[in-house]
Amino acid sequence: MRDTKTALSFISADNIDAREAAARLAALYGHSPVEDADVVVALGGDGFMLQAIQENMDSGRAIYGMNRGTIGFLMNEYSEADLLTRIAAATPETIRPLVMQVETADGPAMTGRAINEVSLFRQSAQAAKIRISIDGKVRLDELICDGVMVATPAGSTAYNLSAHGPILPLDAPLLALTPVSPFRPRRWRGALLPNRATVRFDILEADKRPVNAVADHVEVKSVTSVTVRESRRSTVTLLFDESHSWDERILTEQFRY
Repeated sequence: MRDTKTALSFISADNIDAREAAARLAALYGHSPVEDADVVVALGGDGFMLQAIQENMDSGRAIYGMNRGTIGFLMNEYSEADLLTRIAAATPETIRPLVMQVETADGPAMTGRAINEVSLFRQSAQAAKIRISIDGKVRLDELICDGVMVATPAGSTAYNLSAHGPILPLDAPLLALTPVSPFRPRRWRGALLPNRATVRFDILEADKRPVNAVADHVEVKSVTSVTVRESRRSTVTLLFDESHSWDERILTEQFRY
């Protein structure tokens, strides 16, 4: 990556720290419109980073995040010094989103993309009943649960981890299939799937036990089926400091107690 000639665009979350940081950095290093930038510098937390990833998907622009929010697992530490040098030395990681295809009883089919996970949640007081198929073969006839998700390696440390799912290295060719509060089968704790697998969820007793589907910021209510696969075409590149690489974060997270 180029150093002093690298065109940077600074974008920020809607909080005072992030906005002020963007203004200072733009004054120090110059600011280009996003469409003319080599690297987008995202200032905020993980939620803002997910938004920046969605907006820069397939653009050819890399994203270098710095934490100016409450949670920053996807972000580098904030510093105003030697930014161009840090970016030039950063390790690139390629992210592929999940593609969600949803069917409902009353409306047209809908699609959404997710960087972290596609989640299904019960919509009423009653537990959801969901049939799970992998690559066209039924693997679980009936999961009674509060919900279930398919998580990417990038999302494995987010909601997936809170639901006791596995942490995946960013370059692992895997997806995590993780239940949320499973009631039956009680001991089922999910599965690791190849990243080329297609997962289909069919909602059983959908009228009596409605279910929502969520892909990042896209939510669809009262779904009847949801199909999830990793995109083979869409990508975005994230840049991580060598001193605080994604691999190091994954190892650190696994030894927390």
